[in-house]
Amino acid sequence: MTNKIIIAISGASGAIYARLLMDKLLQVKEQWQAVGVVMSNNAKTIWKEELGNEDYKNYPFHFYDKNEFDAPFASGSAQFNTMIVCPCSMGTLGRIANGLSDDLTTRAADVILKERRKLVLVLRETPYSLVHINNMEQVTLAGGIICPATPSFYSKPQTIEEVASTVVDRVLDLAGINLNSFRWGTNSR
Repeated sequence: MTNKIIIAISGASGAIYARLLMDKLLQVKEQWQAVGVVMSNNAKTIWKEELGNEDYKNYPFHFYDKNEFDAPFASGSAQFNTMIVCPCSMGTLGRIANGLSDDLTTRAADVILKERRKLVLVLRETPYSLVHINNMEQVTLAGGIICPATPSFYSKPQTIEEVASTVVDRVLDLAGINLNSFRWGTNSR
């Protein structure tokens, strides 16, 4: 199956992760057939606040409204095989963990889990409460992957973008996308 990817951007802090994720997907266009994006209202506000622009509007992906339940990936028959929620707020995690399909993000996540496809949640908030940990367990037991936005420093990143890229590169690895990125045990990126 060719990669058909859903990107959901919640209102958690970390718009840089969403921007880098979309930038990197554009660099590997040959590895995906379709990318659908859904952003919460808060995600748009956070993007503007943290990145100082509304450049998400310039990406060549198909953007869907958070209540657009006739989006292709609201059904398993559309065969979107990977969903990345980046960044993922604890509220979004809680709704996904408990099967509350109250918007397109949570409906798409429910579809991905029921179809036994790949769901990666890039959690952004700390510290975690027991409620958060239990919700992470529920998603993990359902087949999802919890990938906190915790950067690594093996590659000796020098800029904020390079630090954030250590998270995004890991997320794309988990999604099955091949990147030319830092690999432990090598000296090259």
